[in-house]
Amino acid sequence: MLIDLFVDDSSTNKDQPQAEKPEKTGLFKKLFSGLKKTRQNLNNGFNRLVGAHAKLDDSFMDELEEVLLSADVGLDLTTRIIENLRADVKANLLKTVPEVIEFIKKELEKTVTFDEEEKQPSTKNSKPLVVLVIGVNGAGKTTTIGKLSFKLKKRGKSVLLAAGDTFRAAAADQLETWAERSEADFIRSNSGSDPSAVVFDAVKLTVSRGHDVMIADTAGRLHSKVNLMEELKKIKRIMSRELPGAPHETLLVLDSTTGQNAVSQAKIFNESIGVTGIVLTKLDGTAKGGVVINIVDTLKLPVQFIGIGEKIDDLRPFNPKEFVAAIFEGTTLTETKESE
Repeated sequence: MLIDLFVDDSSTNKDQPQAEKPEKTGLFKKLFSGLKKTRQNLNNGFNRLVGAHAKLDDSFMDELEEVLLSADVGLDLTTRIIENLRADVKANLLKTVPEVIEFIKKELEKTVTFDEEEKQPSTKNSKPLVVLVIGVNGAGKTTTIGKLSFKLKKRGKSVLLAAGDTFRAAAADQLETWAERSEADFIRSNSGSDPSAVVFDAVKLTVSRGHDVMIADTAGRLHSKVNLMEELKKIKRIMSRELPGAPHETLLVLDSTTGQNAVSQAKIFNESIGVTGIVLTKLDGTAKGGVVINIVDTLKLPVQFIGIGEKIDDLRPFNPKEFVAAIFEGTTLTETKESE
């Protein structure tokens, strides 16, 4: 996976000891700040439960279900969590609300953590590594590509960006600006031309120049009668024909503020095109950050990167433990448990 190129970052290093409560400094501080709305949404619901219920009865479980659904955690996962909670409470394994919340934290973290056997094969040693970026207009594809290019160049990788969204001149212009900023090579064509032709030229250029990584932007909506999914399939065929095994990654960029719509989009793109990883943007602007968990649970696809702000460093590799910690950190429930 593309995220494998960043495995030695502090946010994704599995060998680095993880504190139970990460300190709010550096990268975790940015994540904590970015997920403020999601955290407040969940914590307000959890704290309301503490004040309204003295015991873990059916009424408590019903309200807890509403809290999880309001954060777009997803119906299937919420139902499973509630069923397991009911069973554990009945067996007297859970006795207090803080214990229940700790149980939920562990369940959510387990859901978004992929075992090595579940992951896509590593593409770390692929050269060139060809990445196809897809998603609807407005999700943040072009900006995501620019930020990834910047990160890769900082790590000494040579990058070529291909403006495969030939239907919006503004998208190509924006990508060209990012290419200049990150000192990446860049290829585009005339507005309205065949996107597959641009990708064909890009693959050829990538191989001939010996680039480490090629990233192709794509349209999110076509201004012709050509079906978007058919056009994306054609692009993938061209890539594969010119470079066996390409694209090595197909990243789907989703706007997290759209909540359940993001899950629906992910289903459609995955069924039609095949997706190897998800990039969730705009998490700093939504109270429905649980959509991350919903997508992973529904589609069994890994979230590779998340966007938690406008700055270039605010696109970061996804770390399940830190993500869940940033959602729950600082709740009065935690304080209640510590004071017992």
